[in-house]
Amino acid sequence: MKVKLAPSILSADFVRLGEQVREAIAAGAEYIHVDVMDGHFVPNLTIGPLVVAALHPIVREMGATLDVHLMIEKPEQLIPAFAKAGAGIITVHVETCAHLHRTVQQIKELGVRAGVTLNPATPLATLEEILPYVDLVLVMSVNPGFGGQSYIPTSTARIARLREMLDARGLTQVELEVDGGVNADNVATLVAAGVTVLVAGSAVFNARASVAANIAALRAGIAHAAR
Repeated sequence: MKVKLAPSILSADFVRLGEQVREAIAAGAEYIHVDVMDGHFVPNLTIGPLVVAALHPIVREMGATLDVHLMIEKPEQLIPAFAKAGAGIITVHVETCAHLHRTVQQIKELGVRAGVTLNPATPLATLEEILPYVDLVLVMSVNPGFGGQSYIPTSTARIARLREMLDARGLTQVELEVDGGVNADNVATLVAAGVTVLVAGSAVFNARASVAANIAALRAGIAHAAR
């Protein structure tokens, strides 16, 4: 499975958001990651369906996918709005879904791929029963809420354990995504552990280099893992 890049717009310049999303996709990003926070489940407030709807024409035109991560309480109430806005993938947290199977089914019935994730301290065992029903599983390698955080080192072993869980069940089609502290220095290690989708925010959108140069650096790290 080809390793995909999912730049997170949480670190983008919102004055130039459409332009930066275009730059990222033109440079080879397959997904555009949208972090939705409600100020309750996580201590930050970000964006809603209107921003997703605004980006959708650009992302669709350029052949990429909007990868929407709902870090919100009661996600089932807003899933229809994000699906209508153009989300191609909607990921929810096990911690916020009392009826996780029902929520995953809700996403799929709206014609959207379903993802599930969990906070760094939540045991991977909470995913066991839902894995056969999802298209993507996301490992948070920082505590969600803010961009630019440092990678939690123990996440690498956690990723490897989740890869073993997926492979043991024959779920090779399920994408394994990581989000938090991803950069050119650690992507090779993450890919070697079994990741197939890399979310990167401040490693893509920053003042140190262009979006294209930053994505090229990430691709170089991925290529190193394949050697």
